[in-house]
Amino acid sequence: MKTIICLTGIILFSLGKINAQGPPITADKPIMLGGGSFTTKTLTEIRKTERGTFTYIPIMLHYLPSSNSLVAVHLPYIGYNINASDETGGGLADIKILGKYQFFRKDATGKTFRVVAKTLQSLPTGESLDLVDLSTGNYAGYFGVVAGYETLKYGISNEVGYNWMPNGTLDEFRYKLGFGLPLLKPQYPNKQLNLYFEYTNSWLVERDWYQLLYAQGIQYAGKNITFDLAIQLPLVNDVDNGRKLEYSLFLGTRYTF
Repeated sequence: MKTIICLTGIILFSLGKINAQGPPITADKPIMLGGGSFTTKTLTEIRKTERGTFTYIPIMLHYLPSSNSLVAVHLPYIGYNINASDETGGGLADIKILGKYQFFRKDATGKTFRVVAKTLQSLPTGESLDLVDLSTGNYAGYFGVVAGYETLKYGISNEVGYNWMPNGTLDEFRYKLGFGLPLLKPQYPNKQLNLYFEYTNSWLVERDWYQLLYAQGIQYAGKNITFDLAIQLPLVNDVDNGRKLEYSLFLGTRYTF
């Protein structure tokens, strides 16, 4: 899901290409820019848990070989402070390789529906911190499908997938649901102010842990740059004591060229 209120949204429906975008913050989107475009971005997460505080800072480079495909590499740094041992440290987290392919698209006047297949390969380059989706020190392969419906008034995204970790116990079934609400009318040059309401269901099948997380976000997008801010809180926190999430704070920016 991405924002849907600017003139470039109209260009999308008529020409099939967007020059600026307002993608979701903690979720994903099935809509891509034109082929040959690059996006550099970061989305810092400050994750506060009963176990400690973890700061995750990825540098991400996304490239679209065509208008319906994407490849990316995420190079992340992680810093941590573990309460029980008063241990602090930092370094390289798990490097991620992302691939997406859009296999379905249906456009109409002022609206579009698209579906993509997605894979995210996590390489065991980080410390064994047992942090879901951040730093585990184990290989993991995520395979999922992202579907999104957008109009000029709102956007809805869904993602369902499975994260497979053959040498660990963090196999995860994941479902995400997100809603985007624009606060400004379509305008040119592009200027967007958007609210996001995003839900993440995470079930660690081998540990029988379940979390339902809610993220409230706001985003400003102008021309080819966006700024993101979101707070994520647990609605259901059925994990072992000492490992429960208290909150995550997200700060991000991205630039497309």
